[in-house]
Amino acid sequence: MKKFALSVFLGAAALACTVSGASASTLSDVKAKGFVQCGVNPALLGFAQPDAAGNWTGFDIDFCKAVASAVFGDPSKVKYTPLSAKDRFTALQSGEIDVLSRNTTWTINRDTALGLKFRPVTYYDGQGFMVRKELNVKSALELSGAAICVQSGTTTELNLADYFKTNNLQYNPVVFDKLEEITTAYDSGRCDVFTTDQSQLYAVRLTLKNPDDNVILPEIISKEPLGPAVRQGDDQWFNIVSWTAYALVSAEEFGITQKNVDEMKNSANPDIKRFLGAEEGSKIGTDLGLTNDWSYNIIKGVGNYGEIFERNIGAGSPLKIARGINALWNKGGIQYAPPVR
Repeated sequence: MKKFALSVFLGAAALACTVSGASASTLSDVKAKGFVQCGVNPALLGFAQPDAAGNWTGFDIDFCKAVASAVFGDPSKVKYTPLSAKDRFTALQSGEIDVLSRNTTWTINRDTALGLKFRPVTYYDGQGFMVRKELNVKSALELSGAAICVQSGTTTELNLADYFKTNNLQYNPVVFDKLEEITTAYDSGRCDVFTTDQSQLYAVRLTLKNPDDNVILPEIISKEPLGPAVRQGDDQWFNIVSWTAYALVSAEEFGITQKNVDEMKNSANPDIKRFLGAEEGSKIGTDLGLTNDWSYNIIKGVGNYGEIFERNIGAGSPLKIARGINALWNKGGIQYAPPVR
């Protein structure tokens, strides 16, 4: 989910510190400590969740592993910092984490006032509504007068107000600071409706006492481009994180999987050989500050974008979210990677 900006003073102060401190190479720091420090959601089914032994899995977790694979050739070279929506930006600004991979929306405010940098969108999302089936509601336009649970201080809260004002509808906001508080309130009947990013609604529904008694309405009322963020001021690290995401998408387009990546290094296709670092004389990896087999290491470590999607949030997962606009550009979606050449 999406926490709005901190105070102007704090944002400006953090930005000043970030710009002055970003002259040091994040890549050098990461290599020196031997791992990538990744900021993640404390617990969001399908995206980031630890088990009883402290092992993390999820869509956003696999992206962290992909960055570690690119840098170290080893997906295990990553540590996770669970962050609330309130604390996530401060942790990145201060250098507590190297990359934020926490279902975070790219906005102009975050790109400018907060001193962060976004580029690849790893998941195109949008705000939706969940209601109990017993209400027999088929559309968000039927929600006038409803009590709606929403997280405070978020763009979700603002989107909700805009949508109801635009459509001349009334509603009663039931506001909480934390996602788990909203979930408990909705499940206990304190509100009629739960609104947040649609992907999060799918995850939350599975945690309710009676998941099948709840339905997610068809309306999407906002654009929520979710993806990793880094600090401004270190273009090399920004490129590494960005091209890690692009490599995942490119691999799916090439038909390169975790299982066949070794075989594909011998492909007669020059684009594939170049992509996997098998083209003689290529400097694509070293230009990034990595080894030329950086993309091979990513796919060997975590698979391609489609594999990550399917096992965590797609057909092979409990969430069973359809690819939709997150399909490749040549498969009816808008996931698109620049050429690796």
